[in-house]
Amino acid sequence: MAWCSLRSIHVPTIDIGVLRTRSPLAVTGGVVAGSTFWRSSSRKGSPFSCLSLSTSPGIKEAVVTAKAPAALGPYSQAIKANNLLFISGVLGLIPETGKFISDSVEDQTEQVLKNMGEILKASGADYSFVVKTTIMLADLKDFKNVNEIYAKYFPSPAPARATYQVAALPLDAKIEIECIAALKA
Repeated sequence: MAWCSLRSIHVPTIDIGVLRTRSPLAVTGGVVAGSTFWRSSSRKGSPFSCLSLSTSPGIKEAVVTAKAPAALGPYSQAIKANNLLFISGVLGLIPETGKFISDSVEDQTEQVLKNMGEILKASGADYSFVVKTTIMLADLKDFKNVNEIYAKYFPSPAPARATYQVAALPLDAKIEIECIAALKA
């Protein structure tokens, strides 16, 4: 494997027709997003495909809405990059007051998902665009109750998801959810 600068990575060709044609690729590990594989034409018969990564300054756009709680630190509510939307961890805060809706995990979960919906809407998306969520719970015993509420918001097929119990959440929240959505080109 040869590295061709930050913008281009050469990887061996996999003999699958779909990778030899232009097709979008989204890797949600944070390294490559909205990139394209194509068969290298610079060397006839070369056994390499090329993966391009755009680093244009205008590729990253902050999403801000007053209908969801403001970020609690030096980060954005969400970032659009290529055709992906990365929503930061959302808490069950009432946007107008900055206070939790209540101390119950059920109420906080509903508010988190409402807040997330407002950020999605401000980005031109909705819950059906979400491809991955990460849920952080103060207590994993709340898993079942959270699932019941979560299921009401995401249409089938539900997004990929990871759920963790964490030692603590900002402002002693009971739940925090972040997500990645695929936007229309």
